Amino acid sequence: MHLPTNPFKAAFKAGQVQIGLWLGLADAYSAELLAGAGFDWLLIDGEHAPNELQSMLAQLQAIAPYPSHPILRPVWNDPVRIKQILDIGAQTLLLPMVQTAEEAAQAVAATRYPPNGIRGVGSALARASRWNRIPDYLKTAEQEICVLVQIETRQGLDNLDAIAATEGVDGVFIGPADLSADLGYIGQPTHPEVQAAIEDAIRRIRAHGKAPGILMADEKLAKRYIELGAQFVAVGVDTTLLARSAETLAARFKSAPATPAGSSGVY
Repeated sequence: MHLPTNPFKAAFKAGQVQIGLWLGLADAYSAELLAGAGFDWLLIDGEHAPNELQSMLAQLQAIAPYPSHPILRPVWNDPVRIKQILDIGAQTLLLPMVQTAEEAAQAVAATRYPPNGIRGVGSALARASRWNRIPDYLKTAEQEICVLVQIETRQGLDNLDAIAATEGVDGVFIGPADLSADLGYIGQPTHPEVQAAIEDAIRRIRAHGKAPGILMADEKLAKRYIELGAQFVAVGVDTTLLARSAETLAARFKSAPATPAGSSGVY
């Protein structure tokens, strides 16, 4: 048995743009449904969605047969949680609220076994190693692990060059919601000053040879950021898509003329 390759990380090296979707429903059934929708990657959110290890594992298993690549975001840049998420089989992690190069280096160290890092060795219990059926897992695992750090504050922007230059960081994700709040424009991720900060950040990340990423549901802005060099872009959130679609459907039928008794209706 061989170590699974990481197509998301390989696409970075090839300079390809990858389009993704955020998963917040914390449900394996909906994750599998969306895994067949054609997105390059799906983000399983453990920071704001009600996900714990068991629900993350179930979603990883549900997505596994499909081409979409799962990315996991833990609740914090915590080496203990990172260790657990890697052990259940995640190969790509998005670490939130990274504000300094030291925090970026800590994130990388948490994904590496000694002597290159601090990840605890528990491969006999780990889905990642296929329960030690991958004979060289301990020596080769880090080759297929992709570390993404998230910039969400003014301090993060100030330290962006040092963060992006950190060895082992593969990509830098810009969190527009928290960033806009920290810049004084809460709830306004499309504000011109926030856009300018994001565009500058994308250029700086690329200058360090790293892949920039962002979540942006505004199609025009998403395409603009891709033109500037963003390589992994989430274009929506499952909860928002479901809520808006349901509201639209309800409004259509509530505003339509009532169906006469005895005629064919909606079943």
